[in-house]
Amino acid sequence: MSLRGRFAPSPTGRIHLGNARSALLGWLQARAAGGRFLLRIEDLDRARCRPAFLDDLYRDLTWLGLDWDEPPLVQSERGEVYQAALETLERAGRVYPCFCTRAEIARAASAPHGLGEEGPRYPGTCATLTPEARAARAATRPPAWRFQAIPEEWCFEDGLHGRYCQDVAAAVGDFVVRRNDGVASYQLAVVVDDAASGITDVLRGDDLLSSTPRQLQLYEALGVTPPRFWHVPLVLGEDGKRLAKREGAFAVAELRERGIAVERVLGLLAAWSGLGDGSPMTREELIHRFRPELLPRTPVVAHETLLKEALGLG
Repeated sequence: MSLRGRFAPSPTGRIHLGNARSALLGWLQARAAGGRFLLRIEDLDRARCRPAFLDDLYRDLTWLGLDWDEPPLVQSERGEVYQAALETLERAGRVYPCFCTRAEIARAASAPHGLGEEGPRYPGTCATLTPEARAARAATRPPAWRFQAIPEEWCFEDGLHGRYCQDVAAAVGDFVVRRNDGVASYQLAVVVDDAASGITDVLRGDDLLSSTPRQLQLYEALGVTPPRFWHVPLVLGEDGKRLAKREGAFAVAELRERGIAVERVLGLLAAWSGLGDGSPMTREELIHRFRPELLPRTPVVAHETLLKEALGLG
């Protein structure tokens, strides 16, 4: 099977150079392998997603020369697909309704062993409710649905980080696959969509590395073969924090509107990815140069002085 990769942004703000780097690397991986590159719009957070940001996203990717091979998959249009997956999990006895409020979960987390490695660990309060208790709670509060995490270590071989293992039950506990407003969670939606699109390789930021064991459990429960994973260390600001849309972080649209040459932007992104020295580069040069083994294994710091110099903003 030929490689099928994807870029899956959320239109909650203008994409910054860190987002653009993720898109570029996914695109390069697909093009260098003679594969296909897909675009998915992760817009389930309706309160934060804006049509204007989506318009900017399309313009920015087109300006960067990052084309896609199929119509974009839009998550907000796929509610029935996620519901069908939830029903499959329910028939298999892998999910249960949860009526706990955030306050109740926070109180449980303050108890001994209430914190996992990623923060509050859900203690499984609703997993053992009787049918009568569930009916009584459902009369006052719509439930979220949680996947019952398998209490053992799950491991996978990441293309950049090597072997990564996590006991999901100990780290986060049973996790949400549908919120109590009826919207699918990120973990369920990404698994269902990658499977439906036939994605073979997921190249994304390593802030999602610890989410992967949860997704692997969902792949197994749904009877789907998971893709290969490549988690790239993030680009950080000089303060050591990840670049963020809300902080501007050199939005691609801003650079485009200021008339910065796209080759300068590609050259900077290449330098952050072990593929260049910061000199302007074309897409074709990057396709020829791309090798997964060249990608960095540690975070990259975006020094503002060097960034401005590379973009000709000095």
